[in-house]
Amino acid sequence: MSARALRITMLVLTVLGVVLASYLTYIHYAGIKPLCGTNGGGCEIVQTSEYSKLVGVPVALIGLLGYIAILGSLLVPESETSRLATVAFTVVGFGFSAYLTYRELFSIHHICEYCVSSAVIVTILMCLSVWRFLRGEQPSPEPAERTDLSSGEAAAPLGT
Repeated sequence: MSARALRITMLVLTVLGVVLASYLTYIHYAGIKPLCGTNGGGCEIVQTSEYSKLVGVPVALIGLLGYIAILGSLLVPESETSRLATVAFTVVGFGFSAYLTYRELFSIHHICEYCVSSAVIVTILMCLSVWRFLRGEQPSPEPAERTDLSSGEAAAPLGT
């Protein structure tokens, strides 16, 4: 996969995460039931549980801010620092998502489909961002014209 295709894939996944977290933040502040399951099902139970806030801040808003940070790190000019920032944001997001999934399974005993979707998105983003960071700068393709400096002769341009 080219560096460009990888970055575009990550941008698309991040925008999906922003949309998902925006929806969950909206339903939290609007006080409405989420559109999933029967009468909200597990989503409503999870969204209204004691674990839906961290020090008074909705976890959906924390997730939204996290996705915005990831998006920002993908939109700045690509460098080792920006790739490292993307890794840092996605690793923190993955850890937070893993904690929330643990709470869903073992404390709340209900699953929110939106939360699972976000967990899948951030997990894929983390894997892609680590891969992108570890592979580093991709060498640019060799130009068609080359100069052989050792013999002092320039190679003839193509088409002549």
